[in-house]
Amino acid sequence: MTLAGTASGARPDWTIRPSVEDDWQAYRALRFEMLEDAPLAFLETLEAARLHPDEHWRRRTDGTSTTTRLFAAVAPGGTWLGSMGGHQAAGTRDPYLVGVYVTPGYRGRAAGVTDALLDAVIEWAQGRGDRLLLDVHEHNPAAIRYYERRGFVFTGRTQPYPLDRSTREREMALAL
Repeated sequence: MTLAGTASGARPDWTIRPSVEDDWQAYRALRFEMLEDAPLAFLETLEAARLHPDEHWRRRTDGTSTTTRLFAAVAPGGTWLGSMGGHQAAGTRDPYLVGVYVTPGYRGRAAGVTDALLDAVIEWAQGRGDRLLLDVHEHNPAAIRYYERRGFVFTGRTQPYPLDRSTREREMALAL
């Protein structure tokens, strides 16, 4: 799957595609950006991410897993503008949306990057379960509004956020 779009509406300046192992450096750069820009949205700190060896990043972008798929919004020069992934743990009924991030200049409905990435993950998730699940931090209202606009609803399940157990992650689901 490859989709193209524009941030300004003037010309194609990004594509959506599955990651491959050779993307590891671009993904690592985006991961560092996402952890600095939105630390509440991920289950890892920037400091911890910087300690990972190159092999860790290669594994994260390698497209050969049957249970995990990472999609990227990529600019013509190879810079990653955003990413989203799907993951289905062994023995679970429904897949999860994970690693959601779009760089600030490409956010919003007009840019279309977020919707295109989510569409790619939804397509990947089809046939893997009845719902696509996600966990969102309770103090991330922009993400919650976006997921609700795309049809996700709260399931009622919550859990402590691992990096600050005084706050919660709330589960949302989208029927597939």
